[in-house]
Amino acid sequence: MKTRACAKINLGLNIVKRRPDGYHDLQTVFYPVPIFDDIEILADTTLTDVALVMEGQPVEGAAEDNLVVKAYRLLASLYKLPPVKICLNKRIPMQAGMGGGSADATFTLRLLNDMFSLHMDAEQMTGLAAQLGADCPFFVEARPAYAEGIGERLSPIDIDLGNYRLAIVKPPVAVSTREAFAHVKVGFPEINCRDVVALPMEEWRGLLKNDFEESIFPQHPIIGEAKEQLYKLGAVYAAMSGSGSALFGFFRKGEEPTLDTAFPNDWFKQLIV
Repeated sequence: MKTRACAKINLGLNIVKRRPDGYHDLQTVFYPVPIFDDIEILADTTLTDVALVMEGQPVEGAAEDNLVVKAYRLLASLYKLPPVKICLNKRIPMQAGMGGGSADATFTLRLLNDMFSLHMDAEQMTGLAAQLGADCPFFVEARPAYAEGIGERLSPIDIDLGNYRLAIVKPPVAVSTREAFAHVKVGFPEINCRDVVALPMEEWRGLLKNDFEESIFPQHPIIGEAKEQLYKLGAVYAAMSGSGSALFGFFRKGEEPTLDTAFPNDWFKQLIV
C-alpha cells in the first residue's frame, strides 16, 4: 500500500513556557502544505523484521533511528505485525521546520493501520503519534489546527486561504531543533495566534509572530534576508516555518513572484498554485 505524507507550515508560533520535563509549551497554528514524501509498505516474508529503503534526498543516520522505523516498532509492540519493507521517497526539505520526519512517522502509522486492519481511531493514533514526536499528532488528520501543549492538543480551525498563492523557499542552511530551542525567548504573546489568523491576512504582519525568528535570524542572517525578500516581492504575509530554515509567503492571486530569479539556484523553491 502507498500513501503521500504532506508537509506543514506554522502560521504563527509562540513558545509560551518551559516545562519541567525539558519540553516547551507552545501555541501555534498548523497548516498542511501539498509538498509530499511518498511512502510504500510491502509485506515481505523473506524478512524477519522491518527494512527501510530510501530514495530522494539523502537522510543522515542509521535506519534504526528513522521515525518510520520507530513508528513500525511502536505498533509492533502493540499488535502482531508481519515483517515489512518500507520504501520512503524524501521530497519534503529536511531541517526546514516543515515537519517532514513527523509526517513520515504518522503517515506510516496511518498506512499500517489501514494495511493490517488494526481499526485504530484518530484518538488512538494521536496518542501513539505523540510518543514519536511533538509535531506528529497534527498529521493524524492533517487539517488546519490550533495546537497547544507540546503540539499534541489540537483544535481544528476554519481558515480559507483560497485567495492566495503560497511560496516556499529554503536556503541551504540547517537549523537543528536543539539549536533553535536553546536560544528562544519564552512568553505569552499579546494576541493568541488563533485569534490573529481569524483576521484578514492584511492585518497579520506585526501581530502574527514566530518566536524562533528573533534568535535564529542573528545566527543565520540569510534566513531573515529571505523573509524580507518575500516581502519585497509583494507577499501579504511572510514568516519562517517552525524552527526553520524554510520561509513561506502568501501572495494574492495573479501577483505571484518568479522564485527562480529571486532566489539562488541551490535553494529549494516552490510556488503552490
